[in-house]
Amino acid sequence: MGPVLAGVLQLLALAAALALAYKPLGAYMAKVYSSDKHLRVEKWIYKGIGADPDTEMRWPAYLRGVLAFSVAGVLFLYALQRLQGVLPGSLGFAAIDPDQAFNTAVSFVTNTNWQSYYGEQAMGHVVQTAGLAVQNFVSAAVGIAVAVALVRGFARSRTGELGNFWADLVRSVVRILVPLAAAAAVVLVACGAIQNFSGIHEVGQFMGGTQQWNGGAVASQEAIKELGTNGGGYFNANSSHPFENPTPFTNLFEIFLILLIPFSITRTFGLMVGSVKQGYAILATMATIWLGFVALMMWTEFSHHGPAFELANGAYEGKEVRFGVGASSIFAVSTTLTSTGAVDSFHSSFTGLGGGITLLGMMLGEIAPGGVGSGLYGMLIMAIIAVFIAGLMVGRTPEYLGKKIGSREIKLAACYILITPALVLVFTAFAMALPTPANSMTNSGAHGFSEILYAYTSGANNNGSAFAGLNADTQWFNTTIGLAMLLGRFLPMVFVLALAGSLAGQKPVPATAGTLRTDKPLYTGLLVGTIIIITGLTYFPALALGPLAEGLA
Repeated sequence: MGPVLAGVLQLLALAAALALAYKPLGAYMAKVYSSDKHLRVEKWIYKGIGADPDTEMRWPAYLRGVLAFSVAGVLFLYALQRLQGVLPGSLGFAAIDPDQAFNTAVSFVTNTNWQSYYGEQAMGHVVQTAGLAVQNFVSAAVGIAVAVALVRGFARSRTGELGNFWADLVRSVVRILVPLAAAAAVVLVACGAIQNFSGIHEVGQFMGGTQQWNGGAVASQEAIKELGTNGGGYFNANSSHPFENPTPFTNLFEIFLILLIPFSITRTFGLMVGSVKQGYAILATMATIWLGFVALMMWTEFSHHGPAFELANGAYEGKEVRFGVGASSIFAVSTTLTSTGAVDSFHSSFTGLGGGITLLGMMLGEIAPGGVGSGLYGMLIMAIIAVFIAGLMVGRTPEYLGKKIGSREIKLAACYILITPALVLVFTAFAMALPTPANSMTNSGAHGFSEILYAYTSGANNNGSAFAGLNADTQWFNTTIGLAMLLGRFLPMVFVLALAGSLAGQKPVPATAGTLRTDKPLYTGLLVGTIIIITGLTYFPALALGPLAEGLA
């Protein structure tokens, strides 16, 4: 079997598995967030944190819950890293430096999981399991909660109430993420991923000396790392490490976990707003972009010119031979079109245009299908922009799901789509203009510029993957990328929740003959075009200086 055919067959198997899970998981999540009953374990949690899950919140109160919980997470994880040297199970590792501890705490709380350290050489068992793994669950749950609040904004009318943040958070963890992650961890262990709390072992001979490996609760962290679109690896090699990703089957299974909730939550959206067709329209938009990017990536990585590429039947540099070019291409697109950031190959070693595709996937806002929760609310913001553009074309006040899109709504949506590009481009400009940050670049020219651009794109979009050529463990990058992650996560949430409150307070508008049908293929095409054009106009100059210049050289 040729490598191209193998890649296509894996893509078809992945699509079939996602299709089988779509309806049951999407319907189950809709029931979770529509139920007025609480499980016994949930009641214990509410009592422990002093929350009343039946109290409805308006958007400012919901936002305060999001921010308070996240600030507490940053402080706890920062303290855990700074105290690592005196904690049990630290494997002898010292406390993490202040700037790196800040960066890592922000990274995992914002669902970014950017790592400027070697996981197996820096973090002990307590920090990995009680700190990083816990944040993998709750940071994903925060994203889902904000998405559900926006969906309620569309579904409700004449009220500013969006549900209860603490109830949405706890239900996301207890009823969705923990059961699915536990099942996924069992599959990974059965296929060879490790799961233990062993210490450091010296194994074999390497360059005249011994090589050291430490164990850890890898399978359980790997499961939620992919399922929650987190991406932070137990080991520096991330999902290319055989302890995290042992076989071609586990590689495909991990891609399935990455895409499972972001695609399925579109059905949750359709059921909660009372129209499954609207969910299918959002799903079709996401799937069209995802499949298009996979096809482009396979083309660039299989068809690049040059004798070495032709002899190897593809661009194999930086790719795991266990997985090959096809599976690596699917993984790279899936991890950058979501906010996962896990890697089974090194994006810096992709062809120039291939690296540009990973960059562009993040620049779209990671909405196809996007991160857990964040992908849905990002796509719904773009849906509002699309109906606004359509309304301008025909001279009619735009409507979406029975809600008028007025000046307040479009201003909030515009702020949402502008904040992340501003963070990326401003931080990149400063890093290129100042003399010290450029010293961290491994490469010069267009590829070196791509390293810097990729780092801030990854941070501000809460992706977390790296171009693998930038020394980001400096005070400048730890601090500025940390700020980009913080602002890129929580400022958009402010606009999303404010928009949700505005929509929930509206009186529904009845559909008429002039209403744009947003559940038809025409609208799906308009939405895809809107996403591509807005991103292209924003980022094209930067892409032209980096991956496009390298790819066309």
